[in-house]
Amino acid sequence: MKNNFKKAICGGLLVCVPWLAQAQEITLKAVTAFGQDTYFNARFKQFVDSVNEQGKGLVQIQVMGGPESMPPFEIGNAVRAGIVDIANTTGVFHANMVPESLAMTLTRKPMSELRDNGGHALMDQIHRDKANMVWLARLSDGLQYHIYTNKKVESADLSGFKLRGVPVYRSFFQALGATPLQVAPGEVFTALERGVVDGYGWPSVGIFDLGWQEKTRYRVEPGFYNVEVSLFMNQNSWEKLDQPQREFMRQQVAWIESLNETAGEDARADKQRQADAGIEAIQLAPAQADQFEALSQGAGWQAVETLSPQYAQQLKARFGS
Repeated sequence: MKNNFKKAICGGLLVCVPWLAQAQEITLKAVTAFGQDTYFNARFKQFVDSVNEQGKGLVQIQVMGGPESMPPFEIGNAVRAGIVDIANTTGVFHANMVPESLAMTLTRKPMSELRDNGGHALMDQIHRDKANMVWLARLSDGLQYHIYTNKKVESADLSGFKLRGVPVYRSFFQALGATPLQVAPGEVFTALERGVVDGYGWPSVGIFDLGWQEKTRYRVEPGFYNVEVSLFMNQNSWEKLDQPQREFMRQQVAWIESLNETAGEDARADKQRQADAGIEAIQLAPAQADQFEALSQGAGWQAVETLSPQYAQQLKARFGS
């Protein structure tokens, strides 16, 4: 079904858009915040391969490197300045420039609904105004974060825990009583080994890409939030594309976002792999789970309201439950 969808899009372009052969080709410089062989780079690689295959003579993407060449928290500035044209990253990494981007992770609504209800258009405009960036596509949808620890968790009170976190769930960790610490992904293994942190927040997939399962004993259930990894593009670079090139890119975006429906299957497979590796799932009791969920949403949206009083209510109306 997915392959047919892609073929239909690509076939439609070739048949219905005669300018494919005539338009002048443009090459976009790209960077990714995630390692080449990691889960959160795989969808980006699919996108790049598809664009380069189907867009010959029209649009090509040249990947300049990953986190080894550009620290993830510097990618937003690189896109804003036009040092790169397009990036596979997350709004979490440039929340210092666009604090409203935290709402992209807080939402429980799928990207299709956000495109229909004006949420995507609002967030895209905020990015354009504040960071000279276009929110081009969402490459992850339907995956949750979890708290992973090497100390047993028995309730929604994590007082005394030191947890590696990022801006989007720093307030939530504080609401749980934990101390959030910002540690680069490449340093988490050592931080766990040395006791600098007792655990970390991370999606339901991907810990094996980083080897963290060796220092992880527990995963807390339920999960929280909706992991957001997206394609962001420099606004000037987007505006330099002519109409055929933009239409081609929109078609590629529609195809890549259609693949997000596999996220649930990916999460189930990775959780089984975690169990096989000896990571125990801790299911909080119903009352504690409800408190955990309430704290996650309450703290997350309070942070948005504090950081962006101008847009908080508009964002909550479109991104909130």
